[in-house]
Amino acid sequence: MYAMQLSTDFMALLPMFRRYSRALTGSQWAGDELVIKTLEWLGKCHSLPEDMPSKIVIYRILSDLWRGAFGDHIRAQSRNGAKPIVADEPISQLDCISRQAFLLVAMEKFSREEASTILALSEEELSGHIERARRQIAEHAATDVLIIEDERFTAAELVQIVTELGHRVTGSVRTRNEAVAAVAKRRPGLILSDILLADDSSGIDAVAEILKEISVPIIFITSCPERLLTGRRPEPTFLIKKPFKSDEVRALISQAVFFKQNATAADFPDEAAGRADAVGD
Repeated sequence: MYAMQLSTDFMALLPMFRRYSRALTGSQWAGDELVIKTLEWLGKCHSLPEDMPSKIVIYRILSDLWRGAFGDHIRAQSRNGAKPIVADEPISQLDCISRQAFLLVAMEKFSREEASTILALSEEELSGHIERARRQIAEHAATDVLIIEDERFTAAELVQIVTELGHRVTGSVRTRNEAVAAVAKRRPGLILSDILLADDSSGIDAVAEILKEISVPIIFITSCPERLLTGRRPEPTFLIKKPFKSDEVRALISQAVFFKQNATAADFPDEAAGRADAVGD
């Protein structure tokens, strides 16, 4: 009975689990494989801890799978070149548990007590992993970041976050045309993009146009992330929900930079504009 309730809760929280899994693994395919495996595990297991909230139990199962044999299998596929996750060496230096600890607290907004339960760590051990992740993030090579955001206060906040992480802001623009022009002047290593822009143009359209010329990691910022995680292509790997907290943005920027999870023109074809208008912001 409890397993059935967990499965029901799992489906209700599916967009959240997919976002976390993709950020954790650095890949849409690997993240979705991890989510599917978690659901399969829930259907087979008969010894679940009924004294924990469903959300905590599911995140704990997902995290255990990623650290265990299933995660090893996914990483082996990447190493063999079948379906690459990591495009460069620095990610191999980032401790797996530290990355999980950082994401659970910064992006998923768990308390340190909850994150400790998920990872089966003491709060002191968890704090050590979070600080280790932050040091590794700070030591990572800086990149150039383009911000596409029409709300001036939000844009200013993003500029501050990006620069505090040691990255360089190549521009902060408010429309599709300004974004395309900014990339023509200076190619970024990362793009943070709003969905609905100042001139009623689409951030997805802007990204689609940019990706005709370059491939680059993209983080979309929207008030409705679940509307973009539909299970159909194109889908972004990295999403931030408005309103956001600065630690949440820092976490995903760091993940995108570590993993070099580049988007390409094939991921965001021109017809994506219609979906962007329907989604809203």
